[in-house]
Amino acid sequence: MAKIKVLLADDQELILESLHIVLSMEPDLEIVGLAKNGEEALQGCERLKPDIVLMDVNMPVMDGVAATALIKERIPATKIVMLTSYKEVEYVVSALSYGAEGYLLKAIHPRDLAAGIRVVQAGGTLISQEMASKMIRNMTAAAPAAKNEFGLTVREIEVLHKLAAGLRNQEIAEALYLSEGTVKNYISTIYSKLNVKGRREAARKARDSGFMDPSL
Repeated sequence: MAKIKVLLADDQELILESLHIVLSMEPDLEIVGLAKNGEEALQGCERLKPDIVLMDVNMPVMDGVAATALIKERIPATKIVMLTSYKEVEYVVSALSYGAEGYLLKAIHPRDLAAGIRVVQAGGTLISQEMASKMIRNMTAAAPAAKNEFGLTVREIEVLHKLAAGLRNQEIAEALYLSEGTVKNYISTIYSKLNVKGRREAARKARDSGFMDPSL
């Protein structure tokens, strides 16, 4: 039986090496690559064509959510499990909206993590019970954002809110724990989806659409 090829992406070297050691002990898993940021993960996927990527969220250069979007666009056959310490529902929604097949917390037992990889490889979607419960509780609040007419993701709406409030790219990056380059990529995507050419026009169109606070 062919082994499941796994690429690991995490900016913390200790976590990266620990995952490598633990998962390499599983007879049906093969670690084919390591990445320290989303850009390296994207490059690794293009070169190595892994079956599964274990993707951290908050990384320098390019965060895991942005990397997920690009990987699913360019190498759709590669499946992605977000593995992170973050517990915010927004990250779950953003990752899944881009096509991630799973979202687990780093506190998961290694044996359960390996089992989760097998579930995703077999075609399943994996979300921890804690995450599922939080998503259900927040479903009503999240619905307006999810149904916006421009197809903006939760993360793009977060960036748009900061942009409309007058924050510069660097300030947006610091507020949302992103790299400035990732913020620029989000803003470019937002302009494209809103069909606008600048910040003022984007903010005005967002307010007129009714899914942003008119006071912004």
